Amino acid sequence: MTQLAAFKKMKELMTLYYIEAKTSTAKPVAWLTSGAPVEFVHAMDVIPVYPENYAAMCAASHQSVALMEAAEAAGFSQDICAYARTDFGQDLLRGGPAGGLPPPRFLVCSTNICKTVIKWYEAVARKYNAPLFLVDTPFLHDGLSRELVDYTVAQFHDLERFLSDQLKRPFDRDRLLEVIRMSQDATGLWRKILDLAKTMPAPLTSLDAFIHVAPIVTLRGTRPCVDYYQLLYEEVAERASRNIGAIPVERYRVLWDNLPIWFKMRYFEKLFEERKCALVTATYANSWGGITATQDVQTSDSIEALAVSYLNIYINFGFEERIRYLARLIDEFALTGFIMHSNRSCKPYSVGMYCLREEVSKLTGKPGVIIEADQNDPRVFSDTQVETRLDAFLESMTPLP
Repeated sequence: MTQLAAFKKMKELMTLYYIEAKTSTAKPVAWLTSGAPVEFVHAMDVIPVYPENYAAMCAASHQSVALMEAAEAAGFSQDICAYARTDFGQDLLRGGPAGGLPPPRFLVCSTNICKTVIKWYEAVARKYNAPLFLVDTPFLHDGLSRELVDYTVAQFHDLERFLSDQLKRPFDRDRLLEVIRMSQDATGLWRKILDLAKTMPAPLTSLDAFIHVAPIVTLRGTRPCVDYYQLLYEEVAERASRNIGAIPVERYRVLWDNLPIWFKMRYFEKLFEERKCALVTATYANSWGGITATQDVQTSDSIEALAVSYLNIYINFGFEERIRYLARLIDEFALTGFIMHSNRSCKPYSVGMYCLREEVSKLTGKPGVIIEADQNDPRVFSDTQVETRLDAFLESMTPLP
């Protein structure tokens, strides 16, 4: 990955986060899905823990297979999400880089990333006899509407009451507004960092973004998160101003669609660098920057704005909106093509992908390729198949001048 000085600070930040989550007796722990409105949890001084983020860490450190095998031996099907299987396994074995996750006092689950999380979190809630709150974020078949925002805001108010009941104290609305401001500051900085990849050569790649996304997932809504992304932005902006590229000579600039393949990060870094191909934007990384659909609802209310941001996640977009969004990225980042990861684990992200590739290519004139793999399970990855498809894809693109 690109050698960024901020990386050391990120490791310190994440290490302290996991130490606090594992050892704190003063604050309760809640398990959240990555798309859940964590701002409400922070407002009540609860430590949020993200099983998805931990599962990705397990895969990146090449520890996921043993955990998934333990879950499968316990009866969980190999056909369900590899994040879920990794999580069930770490819970059984107390495994992974942090020695397992601390048990939850309660859980908060949101459907804006997928519906698998409902059954996943129900299983965890039963094991720990822990209350589960579900935020039902409607799928944006035809863009946002006032009714969808109001429906989501109503559930946010229900979440306030749930948290108040669980913690036996009034919900702190003033603290929530402060947390929302910090969350908006952090996501705004993250968006600015990702936009710096429009520079040629790009000062960082999407592979870098996949690594540096960790604090915005786990710590958004906190001051350390804002401070970290300010530090990262200044470093990346300096690289951009000096024309220092993550890949010094760019022959190709491409988009990555879907989740990273966590256990192959170094592999892809070497593969793309050798081929002078820069991954400069990714739908997954962008989703943490508060992206918006072309059909939007304007609001000045902080809670409504939060609802809009949690509804406006790429994986929650309808097919037509995905086409428009991908075409916009291809234009804004001056891309020569796009890569789509047909992810065995993530059906909502991958459904319709072959049609999507055809429509985006038709609209933009840029070639696309689909590679078949899994975000967390190395047992369904083929180096030969992936390299063959990517090399054919590279030959189909017109290099940059």
